Amino acid sequence: MKKFADMDGLSVRNGRLINDRPAGMTGIQQASMYRNQLKKQYEIDKIADGIERAEMRKEHKKIFKF
Repeated sequence: MKKFADMDGLSVRNGRLINDRPAGMTGIQQASMYRNQLKKQYEIDKIADGIERAEMRKEHKKIFKF
């Protein structure tokens, strides 16, 4: 089968044009996805910070014997 440069992801099978390209995303969809990722990362960072602070308090209590 002869492949053309402008047919990237397209092929002809049994006389039909087959689209094997990945589904595209609009800019709004990408922005929404990035925003959701940032929200999740913010929540993860808050939890990790809380755990880190609790560990620091435990260490200080051991050192100063409160």
